[in-house]
Amino acid sequence: MTSGAPALVQDEDSRFRRKSIMRTMLVLALLAFAMPAYAANHAVQIKGMKFHPAKISVAVGDTITFTNADSMTHTATAGDGSFDTGQLAKGKSAKVKIAKAGAHPFHCAIHTSMTGTVTAK
Repeated sequence: MTSGAPALVQDEDSRFRRKSIMRTMLVLALLAFAMPAYAANHAVQIKGMKFHPAKISVAVGDTITFTNADSMTHTATAGDGSFDTGQLAKGKSAKVKIAKAGAHPFHCAIHTSMTGTVTAK
């Protein structure tokens, strides 16, 4: 028996463990990239003939829920046509999805002095 045999077995075990750890880390890293990013939901309230907040920053793919807290009917209509809630009576809400990057000015189609901007990155 040689005195180097136990050291050789230990080195092979250590290499095997290191390779296993590296494979596990690689799999975990790949899974992290493969997991879908979840879109966020933002809220804009319509109250006092204004949008609150009037300026909002979101990510592409996020949704915005517009809720009308006024006694009058309102809309949230993007000037570029990218979204439109339709008419929202008091207490009603509508969700819109922001599909492209950039600034999207919006207004109430009924009360055009009511304006806001969604900026998507």
